[in-house]
This record gives sequence, C-alpha cells and structure tokens, in this order.
Amino acid sequence: MKIFIKNMVCGRCISAVSSIFNDFGIGIQSIQLGEVETESDISDHDMRFIETELEKTGFERIKDSSHQLVEKIKNLIITKISELDIDEDFLLSEFLASKIHKDYSSLSKTFSQNENITLEQFFILQKIEKVKELLLYNEFTLTEIAGKLGYKSVQHLSSQFRNSTGFTPTEFKKLKVHNRKPLDSF
Repeated sequence: MKIFIKNMVCGRCISAVSSIFNDFGIGIQSIQLGEVETESDISDHDMRFIETELEKTGFERIKDSSHQLVEKIKNLIITKISELDIDEDFLLSEFLASKIHKDYSSLSKTFSQNENITLEQFFILQKIEKVKELLLYNEFTLTEIAGKLGYKSVQHLSSQFRNSTGFTPTEFKKLKVHNRKPLDSF
C-alpha cells in the first residue's frame, strides 16, 4: 500500500515517519521523501491513528492525486538543490518532465493551481534558502555557492538574493537574525 505524506523534506523526516509506522507495528517496504510503501494494507482504524500521529509531528497524509503530484515535485526540487550539483545549463522543465514522465506545462499548471506560486518561483525560493544556509555555514565562497546552484555569475545570485530577501548576501551574513524559512513552509 502506498501512502503519500506532505512535509517530508529531509532524512530526519524519513526517520520520524518510519518511527510512527514502526510504533504501530506496520512493516515498511520502502520509504522516501513524501512516500511510504507498506508491506501490507492498513485498516481504516489504524490509518486514522497513523494520520493523527503524522499530524502531531508536522506531517499530513495526502489523499488527492494533484496534491500528491505537487508534493513529488517539491521533493524532487528540494533534493536536487540539496545535492549542490546544478550546472548553469540546468533546465527545471527538462529535469521535472524526465523524472515524472509528464509534460512540463501540465506539471506547472497543477503546481500553480495548488500552491499559488509558479514552479520557477518555488525553485528560486528554495535556492535562496540554500544560499542562506551555505552563507551561515561559511563553508563556501559566494563564487562557489553560485557555481554549485547553477547561477551564471555571482551578480546573478546576488541580484536574485536581494530581490527575494531585501539584502545582499554580505548584508545577510552580518544580520543577527537570519530569517530562514523551513523548507516545508512554502
């Protein structure tokens, strides 16, 4: 049985969801961001308890197919950005169409209708959150960050960063409060 779950954005989320299923004695065949496949069917009674526990932990079961698709898109984008391996020729449209095996225009339309933001805007916001994270870690230079996230130049990254946050990357690093957003709040 496949169960789709909203707000799974990292490895710790997988552990938390796995723990919930284990607590109910439900075997998991596979688990990945946004999706759990159980070894057997789950009764409606047990599913209600699982849904309650998921909600207590900040997750939510997704029953609607369009919401499942949106969550899959979000997870693909978040995972791609976290890999820090986006070249400047990267095309979001080709990436998503190849991973989901659907026409990009239908993916984009479904996403926009459900999220009130375009796919491109979501992608940019996710990249900006990753830039914030990397700036705070002080592990990479701005030039390296730009290269790892597919920006054609530091100026392009800085311009997009300023448009999104109101600060340049340098100004952001100097702030005492960094206003980062959880990945599941978009």
